[in-house]
Amino acid sequence: MPSKRWDIFCKVIDNYGDVGVTWRLARQLVAEHRRAVRLWVDDMESLERLCPAVDAGVDAQTTQGVEIRRWDASAGSARPADVVIEGFGCELPEAYCASMVANAAAGDRPAWIILEYLSAEEWVAGCHGLPSPHPQLHLDRHFFFPGFTSGTGGLLRERGLFEARDAYQANPATQAAFWQRIGVPSKVRNEWRVSLFSYPKAPVHALLTGLSAHPHPVRLIVPRGPSSMMVADWFGMADAVGAQGYLGNVAASIVPFVEQPDYDRLLWGCDLNFVRGEDSFVRAQWAGRPLVWQIYPQNEQAHAAKLAEFLRRYCHGLHEPRRQSVERFMALWNGLEAGGDSHGGATADTAFKPETPWSFEEVWRGFAANQSALRLHAEEWAWKLAEARDLAAQLVEFAGKIEANGLK
Repeated sequence: MPSKRWDIFCKVIDNYGDVGVTWRLARQLVAEHRRAVRLWVDDMESLERLCPAVDAGVDAQTTQGVEIRRWDASAGSARPADVVIEGFGCELPEAYCASMVANAAAGDRPAWIILEYLSAEEWVAGCHGLPSPHPQLHLDRHFFFPGFTSGTGGLLRERGLFEARDAYQANPATQAAFWQRIGVPSKVRNEWRVSLFSYPKAPVHALLTGLSAHPHPVRLIVPRGPSSMMVADWFGMADAVGAQGYLGNVAASIVPFVEQPDYDRLLWGCDLNFVRGEDSFVRAQWAGRPLVWQIYPQNEQAHAAKLAEFLRRYCHGLHEPRRQSVERFMALWNGLEAGGDSHGGATADTAFKPETPWSFEEVWRGFAANQSALRLHAEEWAWKLAEARDLAAQLVEFAGKIEANGLK
């Protein structure tokens, strides 16, 4: 079997987004494609939170079939693998690159692939798969872009994911057991369950005020972290796992920061999911439930155009005012203080230009009122995305083509 040994390098920038993607990819390459994978991570503590079986104090270990190594000075002396994945342009160790050059000179040229960040922008398909000669080394790198359309690398999705999701959502007893295990009280009649995973600048207090006006009981489920700090402050309770807050029609549960399979169950069991970054964003789409995405903020609001392009694709087919309710609320949630329309190929300057200022309360009411229709839309969107091949399968095929065509 070609390209059996893989090295994946990850520098943790977004706390959990980067390592969440590379950890999920590593596991899938081992479980479904029988690759020998070595994952190099510079922040073992973040990985340990996603997978408690990992011991952050150990530099080299194997968990779920993946060899996990701390990215330190020892990474440079490692023997390069057949396929080398540079996660999100993290820049490989100089000594490791020198070893790749030496191997290439001896006829063992590795496939060097830069796994890029997910984007819905139009230009991604044109850049996906392109070679990029290294400016100093006699090696070619190749860009691999995740994406939402044909011509891109697709999204991470394990085999059997939808079957597991549907079985879980159809079994109230299984759901009740899960909620009990992570410390969430039993569901009351007509309760609306909302998960919250956000960056520190999210308008969480405004959201809680909006939720308090909901006509039915609301249970906010918050993994311990920046979001739980803001929720605890609003309720005047302790920011601790197991804490429960109650104020009017709104209740909140602070739950442990769970590993990835449990986080999937959390998303599957909620009616609305607030997510951030990249990994939780993709998993919320597979959940088939309405979502609100807090995109990773960039300088000069470059993220505004990326958000607008996703909304243009995601909201396609939604009737007014449902489309507007999604676009406006997600703009406000991301601090893009209102405005405009995401149709027509937005730029960072034009994505969300306000015509008249919107109040959070007004926009939230419109968004909340459309949840039944948005749930159907989210289910259809998940099935539409699943028509494309998953990212891991495409990445394995891509690496094989590089090897077969002598492009390494």
